[in-house]
This record gives sequence, structure tokens and C-alpha cells, in this order.
Amino acid sequence: MGKEEGALPSNFIRSIVDEDNRSQKHGGRVATRFPPEPNGYLHIGHAKSICLNFGLARDYEGTCNLRFDDTNPVTEEVEYVESIQEDVRWLGFDWGERRFFASDYFEQLYDYAVELIRKGLAYVDDLNAEQIREYRGTLTQPGKNSPFRDRSVEENLDLFQRMRAGEFPDGSRVLRAKIDMASPNINMRDPTIYRIKHAHHHRTGDAWCVYPMYDYTHCISDALEHITHSICTLEFEDHRPLYDWVLDQLPVPCHPQQIEFARLNLTYTVLSKRKLLRLVMEKHVNGWSDPRMPTLSGMRRRGYTPEAIRDFCDRIGVAKADSIVDIELLNFCLREDLNRRALRVMAVLDPIKVVIENYPEGQVEMLDAENNPEDPAAGSRQIPFSREIYIEREDFMEEAPKKYFRLAPGKEVRLKHAYYVTCTNVVKDPATGQVLEVHCTYDPATRGGWSQDGRKVKGTLHWVSTAHAVDAEVRLYDHLFTQENPDDVEEGKDFLSNLNPDSVKVLTGCKVEPGLASATAQERYQFLRQGYFCVDSVDSSSGALVFNRIVALKDSWAKEQRKAG
Repeated sequence: MGKEEGALPSNFIRSIVDEDNRSQKHGGRVATRFPPEPNGYLHIGHAKSICLNFGLARDYEGTCNLRFDDTNPVTEEVEYVESIQEDVRWLGFDWGERRFFASDYFEQLYDYAVELIRKGLAYVDDLNAEQIREYRGTLTQPGKNSPFRDRSVEENLDLFQRMRAGEFPDGSRVLRAKIDMASPNINMRDPTIYRIKHAHHHRTGDAWCVYPMYDYTHCISDALEHITHSICTLEFEDHRPLYDWVLDQLPVPCHPQQIEFARLNLTYTVLSKRKLLRLVMEKHVNGWSDPRMPTLSGMRRRGYTPEAIRDFCDRIGVAKADSIVDIELLNFCLREDLNRRALRVMAVLDPIKVVIENYPEGQVEMLDAENNPEDPAAGSRQIPFSREIYIEREDFMEEAPKKYFRLAPGKEVRLKHAYYVTCTNVVKDPATGQVLEVHCTYDPATRGGWSQDGRKVKGTLHWVSTAHAVDAEVRLYDHLFTQENPDDVEEGKDFLSNLNPDSVKVLTGCKVEPGLASATAQERYQFLRQGYFCVDSVDSSSGALVFNRIVALKDSWAKEQRKAG
């Protein structure tokens, strides 16, 4: 039973499920699965599939299995299994007791392959990989039969059993389905369903040296788990006839329906596991959890919230045709969420000292500051104010243009939560002429940052008391690539030529308000006028305080949408 009509945005997959439920095609059951390969970390594209599959199960009171497609021991690791589970839970979904592995079915998959051989629908082929490609033909030319295609059932059974027993080296033989070498769909031209790999498996050890292919394994696993709707990305559309063919030939308990949707493509981002692995292995980034990576672990470390990612997945919807999504939509969803939850604090990233000449030396007063104007329940905090403070170096200009509303000689500005101050003098380095200190006077009648006589100032600056400031390192992140489409390169080059050399800028000597000394890993804040920041979960653990900028305050996507509207 689904949610009330109109409660959720519809899409073509939900329409299929609704119709199946009306016709009682599956007895009203909805059973989906999320089937990652444990050969890398999940990325934002996987989040779309996770939200879709687990979301359907939630909304239709069904089930969603987490199934690892662990059929290639050469590329799989326990580390990836653990990271995938952590990411799915972090996104807010739980598979309960429904965690499975394709390796759970190795014996049954083997038995089904034997069944195909007995029915004359599979054969052992001695052609090597290059020869198989040659015999397969092209999109415009049909393939031709392997010289080993007409082996007897008895010979095929013997050879397949000996493949399993480990008699043959890797690549020397494969088991192929016997379908149609003249099919217009290349996937149906006697596809390989088993290959020899003498490799240690992370779950089955050395028990097997033949492993099933994805197209063969996936459909049978779906059937064994009584999946109703097998939801795949669009590149598997041409594989659907093979999915159905395998299930039609075997005595499986049910025949799930494969449905394809468009995968996520995001500007300034690569979502190919192969390319992400290259970034990691060639050390262009600092591992899978580098905050510049589109992996869920990288995004989590940077400070993205699961709520923002789920909102993003809801907004982009589910379509049948490929398209590319502006990464600024993801940032918009992130700002929307962080604006509601992030506490406002003050941090000075490039400090210059301000001395308030008429403020009593040695005096410290505690000023009240609201924590989040979007959340009254967040309350307020006390911040110390003293004679000497830090402001941003860019918030002072000795020779300011007419429309410069920050601090300059003779100009008055508001210090957030504090007082109005007016610049009276500067202290410079006699050797370089660089401004070392800015001297000001303050108006005691403007406590809290408001004038009682009604005068107004246009500039409001954030600040931190020098005596109470806490040192911090701040990392400002930008796109990992300089081009919207990183694969848009000159001939002879690849996507790495579009890497952004300025994708991270590390600022040391930053000063933050004293309350942040107790900030813990993954806590998120809005640094006033600077953006949203998160305590780094790796490099802050050694005692140093390190903040990652999650996203800047500027919202170009919303601005463009307003223009377009």
C-alpha cells in the first residue's frame, strides 16, 4: 500500500509501481534492492539510486535489500563493503536483516549454469578474449559462431566441472550462453557468463576459481530474493533482453521487472569509478575521503548533510533520458539545510589587529549574540569583547573608493553584536609600508551594535577579541575540475588535464571565537560573511582545530533561477 495520492512527486517508476499494485501483479508487494559492487567508495550518483530504491520501499511499505555484487575478487575489498554500509546508514536508510552478497549464491549460480549446459543453452569456449571480441561482430555486422559452439553437452559439462576444479589457467576458457550470434543486440551474441579467476575472494576465500559475470548473476540474485522491481541505470537498457532471457530459461522462483532510469551527471564532477580510482591511486587527491571528492565519505567529511543530499535527489527527480545537473543546485540544497541548522559564529580568516583607543585597558565585557536567527530555539551565547580585536584585513582600506562601506580612515562601521567604531589612525611597518594595526574609537552608546540616536552605518564587520581568539586552520575548497564537463579535452589529453590546481586553499593563522575551542568533529557552523564550515573529522583529531568550508554563502543557482523566472 503506497502513500496517499499526491503526497509525493510522481515519476515514471512510481507510475509503474502504482499500476502493478492496482493490477496485483506482484500481489501488492514492492521489493527493491541496492546492488553496489564493493570495488570502490560510493559517490553522489549512488545516492540517487539509494534514495530511489530505499525510498520506494519506504513509501510503498515494502522492502529494500542491500546486496553486494561481489563477483570479481580482483577488485573487491572488505574496506569497500564497510564504507558502503556506513554511507547508506549515513544517508538515513537501513536494510535491517536484508543484507546479501552475490557470493551467497555461488553454488546455486553454478548449478543454474549446469542447467543451461544440460539444456544445450551454454557451452565452454576456448577462444581468448581478443578472439571473442573479433567473433562478436560490430553494430552493423553480425557475429559468427565460435568453432567450439557445437560441443556436446557431455563435453561442456566435463570442461565446466574441470574449470571449477582449477585445471585451467586464467583466460584459457569461458562459459558462454548460447543465444544468437546474429542478434542486432550485441549483448545477446553468446555473452560470457563464467570466467576463470584464480584469486582469493574476501568472503569465500579460495573455494572458487570460476566466477559468474554480472549480467548472469544479477538477474538470478534478484529472482532468488523475490525482487519485484529491479531498478538500474540507463546503460543497462540494452542488457534487459539478456536479463529476461536468463530468467526465462531457468526454474527461478520469480521473474522481476528491470526498469532503467537516467544516472546522475553533475557539472565539474567525474562520477566514473575508474576515474575516481585513478584520482586516488595517482594521488591527485588524498584518498577516497578527500573533501574535494564526490564520494559520500568525502562529502560527509567536508560537511555535507544527508538531509541536503536527499533533498537534492528529490529535486532532480527520476527521468528516462540522460542530462547534466548543475552542481549549484546541490549547493542550493545544502545552503537551505545549513541555514536552518548551522550556528552562527565569528571567524577571522586573514586577521589584522584593531586597537580601540578609548576602550578601557584590561576591561572585558560579555556581549550577547544570537546563535541562529532562523531557529529561535537555538538561543544565544556570550562572546568576549576587549580593547584589541581582530578583523579581516580586506575589511580595512587606507584609501577607500566612494562606495566602500567597510573600515577606512574617518569612516564609522558596526562591529557585529558590539559597538560602532570609527577609524582614527593606522600603524605601519616602516620597512614595507604594510598596515600592522588599525586604531579606532568606539561609541559606548551603541552597545549591541545599534545607535540610540538613530544614525545608521552601512558596514557591519565580524571580529574576534585578540586575547580570547582561538587559532585555527581553514581550508577553502573549490571545484576539483576547471571545466563543467571534465571530459571536454583536447585530442591526446584526458580528464586529468582539467584538474583545478587551486581546488583547495589552506589558510593558517586564522582566529575564531573562543567557544569553538570545544568544537567537535563534523560540527557545522556559519562563519558570518564567510560561508558554512565543518570541523574536519580527520585532521582535527590531533588537537589542532581544522575547518573545511562546505559551501560559500553566495547562491548563484537561486539567482539564476530568479532571473529565468
